Amino acid sequence: MAEGSGAKKPSLPAKAAGWAQALCRGLVCFWSNQYAWLLGVPCLRRAYHLWLAAVVIFGPLLQFYVNPRAIFANHHNFFNIKFVRSAWGWTCIFLGGFILSVVYLATHRVLLTLRHLSRLGVGAGLWLGATETFLLIENLTGYCFDPVPEGILVNNLPDKWTCLHEGHTWHGYDVSGHTFLLTFCCLLMVEETSVFRRYLAQGHPAGVPLRLIFLLNVFLLALWNFLLACTVVYLYDYSHKVVGAAIATLCWFLTYRGWYRWRWSPGRPGTGLFVKGSPGEAKKRN
Repeated sequence: MAEGSGAKKPSLPAKAAGWAQALCRGLVCFWSNQYAWLLGVPCLRRAYHLWLAAVVIFGPLLQFYVNPRAIFANHHNFFNIKFVRSAWGWTCIFLGGFILSVVYLATHRVLLTLRHLSRLGVGAGLWLGATETFLLIENLTGYCFDPVPEGILVNNLPDKWTCLHEGHTWHGYDVSGHTFLLTFCCLLMVEETSVFRRYLAQGHPAGVPLRLIFLLNVFLLALWNFLLACTVVYLYDYSHKVVGAAIATLCWFLTYRGWYRWRWSPGRPGTGLFVKGSPGEAKKRN
């Protein structure tokens, strides 16, 4: 009688579901640890900066070896419309969730969390300011014209908006806003996610949801790199892309390597989160 009332063994589907869940959890932990280590190594981040520079400078040379009718050669392709034009929005959603989770779980301090999140506000201001500057440059350096069989017919219209509103064509120095935005997002994401290595080393809470958020940021970073390569190969003039990437790098340098080192600033990633020389971090290093 006692044997018949014993606990019922789990069924085969339940066992399979448990094994699948354990496997997924193990894979998430494994890959998040690997990418956290890669992004946390300073020399690898410097190498990544060289990679971005090489993509922008030498990537356009590949235009002679690719199909000019490929989907990425069209300004209105799916990735350009859904991702590149909204790159800052996607970055804020994914990266904002990561910063919020890491800072609050490590400190439980609301004001410090808001301080770290304010770096995204600074980034948004730089992006909007750069966009307006690029439009101003194009407006000041351009002219309005109509293509005719003999060449072009220049119209004496004062600005781009009036020219386009009248149905004409405007030609000016169009700094690549997409190259600026993708380069800027890549640099920011590498800086912000690099703290996850120390976060794990010091033994802060790191459940599967947080690790998934981190991996989503890694995936988005890879997507931005791919779309940046497609942009520099297929779209825009060479100098327009180089100038856009150079301005993005300058914005990153002035903030993360300059202003954020000051006391009265949003602070660098990891500021106020970690205890120096903690046993967990020392064990991780060894």
